[in-house]
Amino acid sequence: MSDPIRLLLVDDHPVVRRGLRGYLELEPDLVVVGEAGDGEEALAAIAALDPDVVLLDLKMPGLDGQGVLDRLGESRSRILVLTSATDAERVPSAIASGAAGFVYKDIDPDALASAIRTVHSGQLLLSPVAMRGLMNGSTAPAAPNLTPRESQVLGLIAKGQTNRQIARALGVSEKTVKTHVTNLLRRIGAADRTQAALWAVRHGIG
Repeated sequence: MSDPIRLLLVDDHPVVRRGLRGYLELEPDLVVVGEAGDGEEALAAIAALDPDVVLLDLKMPGLDGQGVLDRLGESRSRILVLTSATDAERVPSAIASGAAGFVYKDIDPDALASAIRTVHSGQLLLSPVAMRGLMNGSTAPAAPNLTPRESQVLGLIAKGQTNRQIARALGVSEKTVKTHVTNLLRRIGAADRTQAALWAVRHGIG
């Protein structure tokens, strides 16, 4: 059995943190290793605890969630923004600053656990409302010429599929998929699959 996903909860409301801890720790593959009530506490806890995933509220007194993202640096922790639906306009800056996902506090507990697993696996995750915020808040550069197959692969990456799943969907080998991924990452100037997924969203692919 693999190690559980280690979580840090960052929210200025203790009741919210207590509620999150209560139902997330019912999941056998999730464990809460710490909590923080503001941005400064969050940065200190990330440095000390090295969590796998940070559930980060954007609205906090003092240093807010965006400030945490801006100051996070090279941390390996994946950041899942968990905030109110009124913050959709803050999606572009949060994603640009390194957030791996953006969901809202009215999310179903099972869906939140699934979202944590998704961002932990290296994928980008946006709720439909957050997706609209991203599309409305960004101006995409002109798309380079991708081959039809590269566009297919990119669309499947944007849907969170692995190379193996893409190979099965397209009826090709994993090696062929890896070649397509390498080529399209170079063409669009993306460093990894998460950046590629974000690029695809901005260009309406997937």
